[in-house]
Amino acid sequence: MRILIVNKKTIYTLLIIIFIITILAIYFSFYNKVDETFQMDIYYKGNVDEKIVSFACNIDWGEEYIQPMLDVFSEYNISITFFVTGTWAKKNPELLKTIYEAGHQIGNHGYRHIDYDKLNYEKNKEEILKAHNIIYDILDVESMYFAPPSGAYNDNTIQAAKDLNYDIIMWSVDTIDWREDSTKEVIVKRVTNKIHDSAIVLMHPTKETVKSLPEIISYLFDKGYKIGTVSDIIK
Repeated sequence: MRILIVNKKTIYTLLIIIFIITILAIYFSFYNKVDETFQMDIYYKGNVDEKIVSFACNIDWGEEYIQPMLDVFSEYNISITFFVTGTWAKKNPELLKTIYEAGHQIGNHGYRHIDYDKLNYEKNKEEILKAHNIIYDILDVESMYFAPPSGAYNDNTIQAAKDLNYDIIMWSVDTIDWREDSTKEVIVKRVTNKIHDSAIVLMHPTKETVKSLPEIISYLFDKGYKIGTVSDIIK
């Protein structure tokens, strides 16, 4: 009789353990799925398995180099994505229209060029929305991609972007063209050495960028790549 009682207790204990393990497994499975979904709207590269790359040009300064860049893109029949800050767009509405009318996609670079990883949810949302509204007022288009200045974001940024129906765009190839040591030759190497399918190539409007673009574009074309907007590499 005693052996039977022990067995019942053992079975009861095992059932409890199995129940707890099952609950934990379900919880962590759900948690990971939610986390994966939460992160899936941040793109360091595209998801198209083709020889195509996107040029992403972030603008908060350097307007004197915009038209020369547009001339190069026009010569090669290329459309890219320009991410503009709200403050820049506000000061340069006609130039923003020129970019858009040249066939380029306009993305949101936040209202101010600050570190969004230091902002709470409300401030993140405010900065993104202010830029969104300025772009809309000038172009009558709804931006859909947000590039955080300096690539700085936190969970508040992610949630604010999602709530405003934005995907967050980062990069997989960085020209680092804003740095003083970034000559044309250096910029070209940074791109050609790291290029890959569905790459997002980050650049800015600088003198050396303008000088390097024809060589970069020619190299990519020779390698069989197409060059397009962020929308062309994210499906």
